[in-house]
Amino acid sequence: MNLLEYHKLKFVPIHIFFWIGVWFFFLYFFSYNSSDTMYISWFSSFLLPATMITSYTFVYYLIPQYLLTRRYKLFGLYTVYTLVFSTYFILLTLFGSFIFLSKLKINNVPPMSRNFVFVLILIYLVVGFVSFISLLQHNFKTLSKNKELENRILETQLELKNQELSYLKKQIHPHFLFNTLNTIYGFALKKSEQTPEIILKLSNLLDYILYQVQKPIVSLEEELLHIEEYVALENIRFKDTLDVSFVKNIDRIGHKIPPMLLIPFVENAFKHGGIVNDFLSIKIDINIKSDLIEFKIENTVIQTKKISKNHGIGLINIHKRLELIYKDQYDLTVEQNNGWFMVCLKIPIQEILS
Repeated sequence: MNLLEYHKLKFVPIHIFFWIGVWFFFLYFFSYNSSDTMYISWFSSFLLPATMITSYTFVYYLIPQYLLTRRYKLFGLYTVYTLVFSTYFILLTLFGSFIFLSKLKINNVPPMSRNFVFVLILIYLVVGFVSFISLLQHNFKTLSKNKELENRILETQLELKNQELSYLKKQIHPHFLFNTLNTIYGFALKKSEQTPEIILKLSNLLDYILYQVQKPIVSLEEELLHIEEYVALENIRFKDTLDVSFVKNIDRIGHKIPPMLLIPFVENAFKHGGIVNDFLSIKIDINIKSDLIEFKIENTVIQTKKISKNHGIGLINIHKRLELIYKDQYDLTVEQNNGWFMVCLKIPIQEILS
């Protein structure tokens, strides 16, 4: 026995108990002003098949085939046919009861069972109730399926979002790693005393990039610390041709941001910045204003070199990450004026829960 057959079979006792209840329902109303229990019991039993057939015709044929498929004209037409045939069978039941149960003696017929309109009202009341329960059950199943489908869609979207975020994170830093390894290689050839320090700083930064970045959020202080380590590594590589200003105006600790959100801007400044008057100048400012974190970075560029707003994989990816994480809750401005390339990012503040 498969699962579907078992699912159908377990409802058989429910149907049996329901129709027993309907039989008692008929028995109760037809007993009004009558003590002929035998007649009323048989009469109720004779009415039960007609009631069941009419109810099941609506529940398993007319409603699913025509009403739920919005074929309203055919539903109305076949409903009329069903009511006509059921009324005919109910009328035959009344005459049969009159012939076989009362022996053609009208005085032996209970008053309520003689009222043809009352009999029709009782039967179609049951049919209407069964049809209503069927529609209610169908509506509940539809809502459940829609909810399940909606949850699956949301889960899929969330999984795709996480995959895209992971993919974007992994694209941010390869050229920096190559540049730093080349620097370490050069210092190693010279047997410089700075080589262990460079390796240690790179190790800390790689730990952040490869492991801490898997966290959904990190503290703002942690992100800024690794920016400082990044700048220190670049400072060693650029030697005396680098001028970096890093200003932090933070009122209190506890703010949080997604990992590797700010470092790509710094990376982009070093990668695409130009040496002007013997220096690559970079200005980094971070301020907490009201309910916003404002991050601003500027770097010198060569005047003849026009840099587009989405120049380099760093800015392209950071745009995508911001859209995925903040949607319309962030503001990103990219400008190039008077030999300076400027990026300003404003994101809402989030507090780390203790």
